[in-house]
Amino acid sequence: MGGVVIPVHDVNPVRRVPWMTYGLIAANVIVFLRSPASSLVGVEELGLADLCRQEAFFGHYGAIPSEMLENEQLQAVATGEVSGTTCAVGAPAYVKIPALSVLYSMFLHAGWLHLLGNMLFLMVFGNNIEDRWGKLRFLIFYLATGYLAAYGFALANPDAAVPLVGASGAVSGVLGAYLILYPGARVWSLVPILLFLPLRLPAWLVLGTWFLLQYLYATGSGVSDGGSVAYLAHIIGFVAGVLVAIVARVARPSPPRRDGPPPPIVYSKRHWR
Repeated sequence: MGGVVIPVHDVNPVRRVPWMTYGLIAANVIVFLRSPASSLVGVEELGLADLCRQEAFFGHYGAIPSEMLENEQLQAVATGEVSGTTCAVGAPAYVKIPALSVLYSMFLHAGWLHLLGNMLFLMVFGNNIEDRWGKLRFLIFYLATGYLAAYGFALANPDAAVPLVGASGAVSGVLGAYLILYPGARVWSLVPILLFLPLRLPAWLVLGTWFLLQYLYATGSGVSDGGSVAYLAHIIGFVAGVLVAIVARVARPSPPRRDGPPPPIVYSKRHWR
């Protein structure tokens, strides 16, 4: 979820505890800790055996575009073993349902920075969407935008065999919805001016800048060191979130907000009897 600014907190209180947002974050962390990627930390050079093991894991559970469109798994996959100076390839020793792998892939991450970046954006912006729509609707929306992002990317890259992993598509949907529902909310963000300067910026500026950056990277107009990042999936998820939020806003206008203290209780004479 890279961007020009790093959001850390929004000035947008919620009415109830966002248990679903917390649950999604917890699920992502737990799955990551049980994946091979959680052990690949530090500055030391990674061994070929570790990389092969991770490649096989992502091939098993990740969403592979060339599998998704036909809903048929590849006949030659990474086995997790080392073969000379490369990773061994062979027939899969498991049965994979590509449509379900899209769901699994939303809870997989390639490294600690990948995980923490996605979870930070989900924590900052997801709680208000959950508060607005409720736990079940928020969960359905989150998973649906994740699916749309993955399949949209697959349609644009039907021959791609590199697994898609990460919650970015679903989280991008959350960002798109937040832009429509709370464009004027203030977001404390770290802006890279000299070092990192904390500024309170409007959500439309933070999220609009983020989306523009994803678009530039996806079209090759920007420069990025993340050549394996599926920026197109981010764009599709974000646009899906925007469209859903527009429909929801028209169908169900926002409830009145009380930004100040609650109004005083006025008692009638009956209350004093």
